[in-house]
Amino acid sequence: MLSGFMLITLLLSWAALRSWLELEHFVEQSRRSSEQALQLSSSIRELAERTVDLERSSRQFIVLNDAALLERFDENVTHSLEAVKRLESARDNPLGELPGNWRQAVVQLSDSLHQSVPRAVRAPELASILNRLSDLNAELGLNARRWIDERRATMLLELEQSRQHLTRLVAVAVVGAFMVALAMSWWLARPIVCLERSIERLGQSRFDEPVSVHGPADLRRVGRRLDWLRLRLSDLESGRERALRHVSHELKTPLTALREGIALLQEEVVGSLQGAQQEVVDILHHNVMALQRDIESLLRLNAVSFEARRQSCHPLVLRKLLDDVVRGRELQIQSRHLTVQCEAPAITRLLDEEKLQVALDNLLSNAIDFSPEGGVIRLEAALIENCINIACIDQGPGIAAEDAERIFEPFVQGGRASPTPRQGSGVGLSIVRELMTAMGGRVLLVPCIGNAPGAIFRLEVPCAP
Repeated sequence: MLSGFMLITLLLSWAALRSWLELEHFVEQSRRSSEQALQLSSSIRELAERTVDLERSSRQFIVLNDAALLERFDENVTHSLEAVKRLESARDNPLGELPGNWRQAVVQLSDSLHQSVPRAVRAPELASILNRLSDLNAELGLNARRWIDERRATMLLELEQSRQHLTRLVAVAVVGAFMVALAMSWWLARPIVCLERSIERLGQSRFDEPVSVHGPADLRRVGRRLDWLRLRLSDLESGRERALRHVSHELKTPLTALREGIALLQEEVVGSLQGAQQEVVDILHHNVMALQRDIESLLRLNAVSFEARRQSCHPLVLRKLLDDVVRGRELQIQSRHLTVQCEAPAITRLLDEEKLQVALDNLLSNAIDFSPEGGVIRLEAALIENCINIACIDQGPGIAAEDAERIFEPFVQGGRASPTPRQGSGVGLSIVRELMTAMGGRVLLVPCIGNAPGAIFRLEVPCAP
């Protein structure tokens, strides 16, 4: 995790550093361009001013022929040539040959004034040179503005390119940081998911698969403790089952002797029985049989709990499953003159057929016992979002509201009596719940709409598409 955070920090720092360097480069380039543009403008403006002074002093010297005016002219020439030198020394030579031409014109003007030529001859030449200087000043100003505009356009283009480059750079850094964050999340979530699955398996009493967690050291340590817990729970579950088998066996031995003794008394092998004696023997027989049924139900519930840990999924046709369950109870259905209606889509899914058939058979058995003579039982199956829903609907007395919460507990029977006498032990729905939990599904008691009679039990089993 620390490495991931460091990598994210490096990516974002790299993007920030590159952005800062790009900004510094652009600011420095803009500063140099501004300084050069200011230098060009200042030098060209100075040349324009010096040209006016040169024209004034030269014309005055021609008229007055005063040496002081010539000295002033020479001084202006010196300052003008310094400005020309600055223009010529500019980077990239933005003005081309114009500063050199201006220098030549000034030198020519100076030579003309220093020559001993009559005034009438010098005046036309002086006017021609001064006009040329004015034209050169105009060209210098025009070229300088053109260069400044081109430089500004170039800088704007470079700014746009830098902006696009920085945008791509930041996008790459953000995407890279996001990918690193996703990798960190996956790396951290993987052992957490493994722990969750291991805890779910422990909650479902599936102790056959060892707990193996990869990832940080603390999570691996938790995985090892969970594996120790798995072994401990497996030992406790094995001990419970073993104790239950031993207790059941120890109870069945004296129970068999009691049954044989009661049978001898009922057959009056040891002598005839009076009315009260016969009643006591019948009570003993009834309770012994009830105790035997409870022991057998307890053993069956324990066997179902053990078998529920084993998963065996095969392609199963849903309609065929309903038909097989109904066919197994055909004799009971005919004896009660019942009608069983099956509705199921023609689909095939990977399911544990044995567990699902046992669960559905228990629901159908209860529905047969509680349905009135000549009633209708409906088995409806549907596929909803990769989940098989199977409803068993009867027309019996239903489940009382006070029994709805505990009807799935072992040895709990509803308070409402069935139309016919039945010898149930109250473990059928518990077996259904055990099987559904093992398959990753659940069994529900669905409330009836309005005052409609009957009970609705629904199985929900997840399945692969």
